[in-house]
Amino acid sequence: MSAPSVSAWDVPAYRTYLAVRALAMAGGALTLVALPVLVYRLTGSATLTALMAAAETLPYLLLGLPAGALVDRWHRRRVLVGTSLGVALLLAALPVADALGVLTYPQLLATGLLVGALFVFADAASFGVVPQMVGRERVASATSLLVTVGTAISVAGPVVAGVLVATLPASLVIGLDATAHLVAALVLARLRWEGSETRPGAAAGGGERRTRLGADILEGLRFVLGQPVVRALTLLGIGCSLAGGAVAGLVVVIGVERLGLGAEDAAVGWLFAAGALGTFVASLALPRLQQRVGVGLITTCGFAVAAVAVGALSATTSLVLALVLLACFHLASTTLIVNGIVVRQVVTPDALQGRVNTTARMIAWGGSPLGAAAAGVVAGTAGVEWALRLAAGALLVSLAGALVWGVVRYPRLSALEPVPESEVVRGG
Repeated sequence: MSAPSVSAWDVPAYRTYLAVRALAMAGGALTLVALPVLVYRLTGSATLTALMAAAETLPYLLLGLPAGALVDRWHRRRVLVGTSLGVALLLAALPVADALGVLTYPQLLATGLLVGALFVFADAASFGVVPQMVGRERVASATSLLVTVGTAISVAGPVVAGVLVATLPASLVIGLDATAHLVAALVLARLRWEGSETRPGAAAGGGERRTRLGADILEGLRFVLGQPVVRALTLLGIGCSLAGGAVAGLVVVIGVERLGLGAEDAAVGWLFAAGALGTFVASLALPRLQQRVGVGLITTCGFAVAAVAVGALSATTSLVLALVLLACFHLASTTLIVNGIVVRQVVTPDALQGRVNTTARMIAWGGSPLGAAAAGVVAGTAGVEWALRLAAGALLVSLAGALVWGVVRYPRLSALEPVPESEVVRGG
């Protein structure tokens, strides 16, 4: 008798969900290039361009805890629909304002903050939707497919965006992203799967466990800090997010000030595409790595490779070498990030998926806006190369922490078991 399939592709609802996410990611790949180009065109400032990247990730630091707890009380599908509509409206306002000649940096900054805030809620809902939709035995497959499809799009997307930005107003390119999110919202509004209309906190008898919001937040925080593997991977992720925020905030600036490109040069899209290519390779390699080696060794090696790549990036003025180094950095950083995500999804009870994952990402991603902001200030005063050297230093600190804590000895993914909900310490 053959073993049951563990491929998420066998789940019809997941295939539709994957297509919807792919559409939204395709739009996001365009904005990834167009938005910093628009900011740099409007301001000509490395600091303000990097601060834009900080604004997009700051909401995770501010809203991660309450968002996760709230989404664990709400219908996850409806959260995804509402957030997609919100993003569509916010992004659609940018080409309109630009066409009227009233677009300003404060509007761009506010849009980044609000879109980032909606992403926090959508992210919390997505973390719970995937295990609910495909079952725990298919979580690794589902996560890998999402990353693989998303990064395949993001390899081509920035190249396409670079061409579009070189021929069309950057704000109009962002308008295409707004359209993609609108279509995604309409499809999600009609999508159904087993449990899609059930709130995560619903009890077996049809009732619902009611607790204070603060208690729910504390419950998620206790789980993250109380599970040794989750705690270590989360805290170490701060170094990765500091470096990732710095690199993300400076890609356009690196192209202009270090590589001699124009802000609207199509080759700027290559820089983003190189990073996406590294992410794509990571998404293909990670499931196989998790089958063969421990999750701790994956994380430790990821920090080592990422640190070397960013350090070397700070010293080069070659476009070709910069492309290779950006690919290597994203390969390493994506590997250790997704490794941590899969570990959390596997060991976390369903009722805690939203708050545990947003709590962990709030802690780990908290460094991203700080890294982007600090990199912008340093780049504007001491130069881009020094900002990148500081980012490499953050990765080396995390690498040292992984070695001191013995993370390299953590087991393979298959050896990890979900924590029974009865054993979870409740907030009070």
